[in-house]
Amino acid sequence: MTSAEERPARLKVGVVGAGRVGAVLGAALRSAGHQVVAVSGVSDASRRRAAELLPGIPVVPVEEVVAQAELVLLAVPDDALTDLVAGLSATRAWQAGQLVVHTSGRHGLDVFAPALPFHVLGLAVHPAMTFTGTAMDIARLADCCFGVTAPEPLRPVAEALVLEVGGEPVWIEERHRALYHAALAHGANHLVTLIAQSMEALAAAGVTDPHRMLEPLASAALDNSLRAGDAALTGPVARGDVGTVAEHLRQLEPLSPDIRSTYVALARATAERALASGRLRPTAAEPLLDILASDQER
Repeated sequence: MTSAEERPARLKVGVVGAGRVGAVLGAALRSAGHQVVAVSGVSDASRRRAAELLPGIPVVPVEEVVAQAELVLLAVPDDALTDLVAGLSATRAWQAGQLVVHTSGRHGLDVFAPALPFHVLGLAVHPAMTFTGTAMDIARLADCCFGVTAPEPLRPVAEALVLEVGGEPVWIEERHRALYHAALAHGANHLVTLIAQSMEALAAAGVTDPHRMLEPLASAALDNSLRAGDAALTGPVARGDVGTVAEHLRQLEPLSPDIRSTYVALARATAERALASGRLRPTAAEPLLDILASDQER
């Protein structure tokens, strides 16, 4: 296999937004043989990230990035994407035939509507991964799925870009884009909150290394749930141990308020799913749901 330096560059890539995602994907495309020609970044952190992951690439205003690129990578926050596309359209910054790829999970192709009169080729390519904004993320792309939405004629182009950086393309219909993103945010972002809360509670219980204690358990629970779904459920809620759950609530009372409220909300959801799947008997579920409901009403 030839190195990136030995392969001819195929597309001139401009990265709009040297955040955690943009800088990493730009570096991955560069490793795949494309030529990154420019990057934009406003904050000091973005500029440092660009220097580390895209050394030698000039940091210039957004309009200059777009002017130099055959493939424009829009890696900005979801809520900023619509205004960015509209603004670049209003200033006639686009070039006809230009590939424009955004990395938003929430948005599909509708966001490109203002740019269509300029004949850009819009693609939605979202990496289902959490990013640190460092070189370690590039290796993670090899095990990463990307949610792809594109016009049917451009589907092979979008999928090829994903494959080039080592990812796996997964087709997401336009109408399901926001639901797809909600599912990922719920499963990953909220997991961070849950684990952080658990480590805080362990520390309050006198555990000197909460990470060491929790990692094997959480890793096994995640692996089991990915393999078996609801069938992987264990613990006091699934068993209907009302007394244990009540004691948990008492012990969580002095900690950060968000921990107890999260415990109650997740215990209730767990009980309802266990009840629906037949893992929790109705006679055991009723007192459990009652104590959780009364706690929520406090």
